[in-house]
Amino acid sequence: MAFEDFETKESVVVVYTGEGKGKTSASVGLLARALGNRWNVAFVQFIKYWGVGEHVFIRDIMPLFKDQLLFYKGGKGFYGAPDELSAQQVTPEQHQQAAQETYQVALDAAKSGKYNLVICDEINNAAHDGLIRHEQLKDLLKARSPKTSLCLTGRDFPSELLDYVDIATNMTKIKHHFDDKFLANKGIDF
Repeated sequence: MAFEDFETKESVVVVYTGEGKGKTSASVGLLARALGNRWNVAFVQFIKYWGVGEHVFIRDIMPLFKDQLLFYKGGKGFYGAPDELSAQQVTPEQHQQAAQETYQVALDAAKSGKYNLVICDEINNAAHDGLIRHEQLKDLLKARSPKTSLCLTGRDFPSELLDYVDIATNMTKIKHHFDDKFLANKGIDF
């Protein structure tokens, strides 16, 4: 098939999911590519509240991109994590409220037509954990502006929603040092 037989879509839905490392890293790469093309981008974070490298990076580049870049950090940490892994004690109700507020930011950005790309980092985890409903995820996919591409990251993307997706990548873990009881490394894992 020749390239002249191909068409271009105005926007796409990209999903990075799976047990392997690299979902957020891939979305940050997508953020860089989009900003490099002078797109307006919203990066909406669902789970991570602690000081991870991508938050510092995005905060530091925001003055360069002014109104081109929206960053919203609405997470309260991993839902159901053992107390010793959580720096703050968060009730299930607080997790749910934070996820719902973050969902609303993502939905508003996706519907607004202002952004060429909306990245919803860790939204799949929020849906899997029941902090947002699968129906809300479906609504987000359907409600986005026709000119807005959407990127959804996190483990356990619901397979029943694959028909609404253009590109889906499953990050497959072959080996990870966490299985040998080593904690995440700053600069590599967060």
